[in-house]
Amino acid sequence: MMKTVRLTVAEAFANYLAAQKIEIDGKVEQLFGAAFAIFGHGNVTCFGQQLKNIEDKIPTWRGQNEQSMAIAAIAYAKANQRRRIGIATSSIGPGATNMITAAGIAHTNRLPLLLISGDAYISRLPDPVLQQPENFHNPSITCNDAFKPLTRYWDRIVSPAQIIQSLPHALNTLLDPETCGPVFIGLPQDVQGMAYDFPESFFADKVHRIRRPEPEMVVIEEAKEILLNAERPLIISGGGVHYSLATDELADFAEKHNIPVVETIAGRATMLQDNPLNAGPIGVTGSNSANYMAAHADVVLAIGTRLQDFTTGSWSVFRNPDMKLISINVAKFDAIKHMSHPVLGDAKACMTKLSGVLGDWRSAQAWADTAKVQADEWKVEVYRRTHPKKGELLPGTSSYAEVIGKLNTQMEKGDTVLTAAGGLPAELSMNWQNYQIGKFDIDFGFSCMGYEIAGGWGAKIANPDNDVVVLVGDGSYLIQNSDIYSSVLTGQKMILVVCDNGGFAVINKLQNNTGNESFNNLLEDCRRPDGELARVDFAKHAESQGAISEKLTSIDQFDAAFIRAKEADRTYVIVVDIDPVSPAAWSKCDCWWEVGLPEVTRNEGTEKKVADWQEGKNLQRRGV
Repeated sequence: MMKTVRLTVAEAFANYLAAQKIEIDGKVEQLFGAAFAIFGHGNVTCFGQQLKNIEDKIPTWRGQNEQSMAIAAIAYAKANQRRRIGIATSSIGPGATNMITAAGIAHTNRLPLLLISGDAYISRLPDPVLQQPENFHNPSITCNDAFKPLTRYWDRIVSPAQIIQSLPHALNTLLDPETCGPVFIGLPQDVQGMAYDFPESFFADKVHRIRRPEPEMVVIEEAKEILLNAERPLIISGGGVHYSLATDELADFAEKHNIPVVETIAGRATMLQDNPLNAGPIGVTGSNSANYMAAHADVVLAIGTRLQDFTTGSWSVFRNPDMKLISINVAKFDAIKHMSHPVLGDAKACMTKLSGVLGDWRSAQAWADTAKVQADEWKVEVYRRTHPKKGELLPGTSSYAEVIGKLNTQMEKGDTVLTAAGGLPAELSMNWQNYQIGKFDIDFGFSCMGYEIAGGWGAKIANPDNDVVVLVGDGSYLIQNSDIYSSVLTGQKMILVVCDNGGFAVINKLQNNTGNESFNNLLEDCRRPDGELARVDFAKHAESQGAISEKLTSIDQFDAAFIRAKEADRTYVIVVDIDPVSPAAWSKCDCWWEVGLPEVTRNEGTEKKVADWQEGKNLQRRGV
């Protein structure tokens, strides 16, 4: 007879999570390495106590906002290359819905995240309960149903026995490279406390390993034939190369077959910058060197990327009408897009097999030499951007690029650089020089303002022995900053560089570049009382949360300030004023991006912008 143990649903849930392990480089660790929690009436009385009971295995960190703590869990998983997973748990109502944005980040970026939220009573006897928005036509719907479009697996536990089937499915979703993404489990308040005789074997320790799906050899052979006929092949390296732990294989494959490589934003730092085959970052937030290579390539081998519009210049970056696309991806959904020759499988496994059938074949040296010439020109441009001349910027201000240039020389091996929405992702992608593999995080899939500081906290928990340097604009800082306090409270030191350009400057730039007048983006263009413009003292604000902080009056002070930040014993914030409008304040490359413009224009300026936009659209690849 099967041995059973009588547990509440909350006990069983916690014990199951604690029993899950993962093998990484021969070492067995907890699969769920961190839990982030804000407790309320929907999760504190039952599930909260059980998290305390397993805190020797899964430490629980207190967040200040449900959205930001779930973002911290995402950054934790990303820093662990999807091999360790973060949990975020909330009460019902707004506590739950606050995490929907985080679910969007994880879903878009193919990152594992376990979301556990309280839910309304299954019995419905106390309905409507506090924070329960009632649905008039379907009483089974709660606000937790809003997670369904943004999760890869969704369930609501209405009977204790369900978790025996549901939790293994949830685990498989989180661990399978093809389906990897957010999982949501709703735990109704009454169900959490229900008892059931669970099989003891359900709670036995289980060691997981990330699977490596192998490609079909017939498909590999077909890809080989396409490459053998290529005169100008190009590799696009995406985030999947990181998650496959395939950066060595990428370098080996490129060097053996003499194929230039360009990187997506998620694929930044998959290859060192001094590799002569690294032609730089591709796309709207990339480099002229990479975009030149893409424009002239006749075969593109895309590895571990979903080829979003910032990578492809809204599909205008490939100028050869006969260009053939080979897409290596573990997810069929991503591999078959864009009229590609799909190769389904793990990036490392696919590169190894494809290299084997290619044998000693190498692409033309002249093409590889072109990549180096183009990349060297890009590096000269990066130096110019990161060292602006006197008078190019407004007095007392710096530029994103100048700050990035200083970080690129001052950060140490093992340190992570992290940013997200606004102007900083483009500037970091365009100007960063990879001195180490990985340790680079830009959320530009969901492009979520507010990811930066919360993500920095999660990345630091994943990298306790090295610094995490967060680049954040004043706009994102104001949207979500309370994890400065989280980092101080929990002893997880970060270095924050706050770049203050007085508003949403990158959107103001987009506004102006499309023929529109500045409105409601820069603080000076917002509806406000006449008189002195109110500005936030970010240094004092950060200091009020327990951080050490300083406001620079000149960029010449940055190097010394960064040394002080490195030596500090807790989170350190450096505030720099950034020029929001001067042309030298913004990096750019030759790449078109599709934005919605009016078919009917009311002034000559907008008419000219629309005409220029149409020229770019004429280069757009069809049928994608």
